[in-house]
This record gives sequence, structure tokens and C-alpha cells, in this order.
Amino acid sequence: MRGNTVLRRFAAALAAVLALATASYSPTDTYAAVTMSEKDTMIHSGNEAAEDNNGCTSAHMFSTKMITEMCWDCVLPIIVGALPVASSLGGFKAGVPDGAVDVSLGSSMCMCEDPFGIPSLGLRTSLWEPFRLIELERMSGCSSVLNGIRFPFDKLNMGVDRSVSTGNVSKEASMKSKKHYHYYSYPIMTILDMWVPRNCNPGHYMDLDIMYMSEIDPTWNYDEIAFFTHPEAALIASPFGALACMPDAFMSQVGKPINGLYWCAGSWGVMFPTTGNVDYQNDMLGQTSLLSARVLYQLHRRAMEWRTMGRDAMCGGSIAPYLPKTQYRLSMFHPVAETDRNHAIGEHQLIWGIGRHYPVKGEDPVYVVWRWLDCCNTSSGGLFN
Repeated sequence: MRGNTVLRRFAAALAAVLALATASYSPTDTYAAVTMSEKDTMIHSGNEAAEDNNGCTSAHMFSTKMITEMCWDCVLPIIVGALPVASSLGGFKAGVPDGAVDVSLGSSMCMCEDPFGIPSLGLRTSLWEPFRLIELERMSGCSSVLNGIRFPFDKLNMGVDRSVSTGNVSKEASMKSKKHYHYYSYPIMTILDMWVPRNCNPGHYMDLDIMYMSEIDPTWNYDEIAFFTHPEAALIASPFGALACMPDAFMSQVGKPINGLYWCAGSWGVMFPTTGNVDYQNDMLGQTSLLSARVLYQLHRRAMEWRTMGRDAMCGGSIAPYLPKTQYRLSMFHPVAETDRNHAIGEHQLIWGIGRHYPVKGEDPVYVVWRWLDCCNTSSGGLFN
């Protein structure tokens, strides 16, 4: 079994390098607009030609799946002070990401100010927390998380898995794919009142709630507009920028993406442009994983997400304009859930994605986002209150 895992990781790393070796990027690649007359030329996965036939599928979130389809072992290790309360299979140090607070006696105690500015002594508490959901949808306004309801967005701004080169649509644009995303708060451990101290909640979300919708965001729909929000993309707008991601592609296969290579998404591709427009891939998992990484990058740049690892983030988190990749892990919730593990940003889908995709109703995935939480627990009502 271990030999098969090593062989699969080696194959994934090789596939990642080959993909990056042929990748290139221009920050102003324009995704051609699809007019009403051109809409009939779209080809969706599953050989469905029109959006009316796709339907809006439900992930059955409001059911027992909320408990049974979660990888509860992925919460480990749980560290209180300098001691692991529970550790993962590879040992508690193996599960601690790069950039987290050191596991040492000197890091066990901490101090934060209360709302009145009075310092309070606390105990370091760290664990992996599932806290967000990302759904990627071909149909604008469709919400699989909210049991398949449809928000009233413009049907002309649909996502496509591939468009056909006809009329005013260029051949380059015909090899583009696009999906919309909806970003939800999902503090499941806070909802269940387990393990997360009440003062260890950067963002202060307490229940399932929609936070962001890409249909109203022009920077998700148009590459040129997105470039002005991320002008640093011009620094890596060449094939050499993608080739520089090879070390990140290798390290992501062992769960250790390189934070310094902020424009890289491991074997999935590059972060720029931070839009829903990606090169067409037959592999839906790789395509939607890259989009999920771009979502996190984009929201960090807008100060909508927090860095929650490191000593300076223990008192409520800190702003991070660039994505701290080692802080995050993803797991698929829909259509076929990962219940035994989660995966790092950039980790190739050959390792975690086999058998987790099927045509038509299984092409609008939902991912659970996990973050590493370093917190100074100053709660006086109990360790995990």
C-alpha cells in the first residue's frame, strides 16, 4: 500500500512538471464575451448544449452529510500548550504546517489584550479547522450548497466548460473554460461547539452564511479588469514565471507548498489571472481546484480572509495580502466526499481525486476549506469554551 502511494505521488509530481513546462500566461488574456446568438454554440460537459438542460443540482448539505461527509481525522493534530492532545497518523509534528507557531515549551503560554485593553494570559491552542465552503458552478446563480436554489442572475453571463470557435469568438478563447463561485462561511466546529475556543474565531462568523458571489464581481469575469487589481502579475507574465513554479509543484505533492512562490498553485497551474477564466482541461478536478486557489488568493488580497498561523496571529488573526498556502488545505464535499484525508494547495488530483467525479450532475463541485488555527486561548470558562 505504501509503495502504491509513493508511486502515485511520483507520477503526480512528474505530471505537474510536464504541465508547467508547457504553461504560459498573459495578464490581459481576454475571455471573449458570449452573446445571445453565440450561446447556442456552447458545449457543456456531458454533451449538453444548453444551460436549461444542465439543471441546478443539490449537494444535500442540510442533511446527515454535514456530519458523515466530513474528514474528522483531518482536524488533527490538536495542540494545547506544548503538548498534543491528539495527533495524526504521521505524528503531531508532521501535521503542523510551515509558518505555524513552533511546538516547544516556550510557545505554550501567550498573552492577548481583552476588549478593554487589559492583557490576559492564555494557553496556545492549535488545530486544523474546517471553516469555509467554495462551490464552482457552470450555471450563474446556481447554489448546490443551498439545496439547488437559483439566484436571479443574468443568464447571459453563464459559465462554460468550453466554447466553440465560431463568429467573433477567437480560437484562443474557444479553449477557455469558466465557472462562477460562491463562497460560504462554514464554521462547523463552532456550530457544534467543539474544540474551538470562543475567542479563537478570526472573522467572527458563527453559522453557515454566503459571503461572496462572483456573478457581481467584474474582476472575476474579465481578465483585463482583474489585472488592475493585481498589477504584480506583470512580473511573471512569461513562460519563465510558470517554469519557476516547478519547485512548488514538487513540494505540494508532499503537502508543503512554498509560500514564497505566491503566484504558483502547485500542479494546478498559476494564480494569475485571478479570474474564472482558465485553459480548458478535460480534468474537471484540476480546473476547479485551480479556481478554488484563485478564490482564496483574491479574498486575501481584499483583506476578506485572515492569516491565522504564526505567533503574531494568535490574538485574532492578522491581514495577509498574499495567500499563505501552507495555512490551507482542501477536501471535496460534493459530488464524492473525501472522508479520510484532505489535500494541500497544488497537490495533484491523481493522489486524492480518483473516483470523485462523474459527468453532468457531478461537474459542479463543492470544496471544504480548512485552515490551520494558532490561537491564544484566554477563555476563563474552560479550555474549549
